[in-house]
Amino acid sequence: MARDDSGFPDDYDAVETHDELIHWSRAYCSRAVSEYGLDVVLEQVEWEVSTRAKRRAAAVKTPQVDGATVGERRDWAGSGTDVDGSPTCTMSLSWRAFESFGRDEWTATLRHELVHVEQFQAFGTTDHGAAFKRRAESIDAPVHVRRFSDPKYVLTCTDCGSEVAYRYRECKLVRNSSAYRSSCCGSSLACSRPRDSE
Repeated sequence: MARDDSGFPDDYDAVETHDELIHWSRAYCSRAVSEYGLDVVLEQVEWEVSTRAKRRAAAVKTPQVDGATVGERRDWAGSGTDVDGSPTCTMSLSWRAFESFGRDEWTATLRHELVHVEQFQAFGTTDHGAAFKRRAESIDAPVHVRRFSDPKYVLTCTDCGSEVAYRYRECKLVRNSSAYRSSCCGSSLACSRPRDSE
């Protein structure tokens, strides 16, 4: 197995530990920042691996920045933070998603998260709005990352049968689904459990 100068595997399929996943993902992100011209300072990103996440493949955890709005550039000068002045954020990688995804899907997920980092470092906040969609498209990243585990409950419109929501645990919506209305037809919702989760 090929390893880089620091002893970590170069090959995605050879990653076996959390440290190796962080190292491989960080190295890929460094290349992606250059290749796609992302305005990201990776030195301001901390990394972690989650073994608890069941739905999200990765997430960028950011501190709350009062008054921040996507599209309104922040002046971080004099804010007392390092490097470019923006606060540090954390890239949290899901081990279960990594195990479920192939290399292409994982790298696309990382590019998605880099758009969040880019927005946060520029504006102090991030979202999935129009600017995010345009930027994600420009770097061949998905706007929404595929769920990698099946939901425990599926809520459907009783009129047209469209699936309108998914839940991974019992909640008020699951217990009282008929009291809620679908956005497609305005009809009540029906809740069911997929066969493989029963």
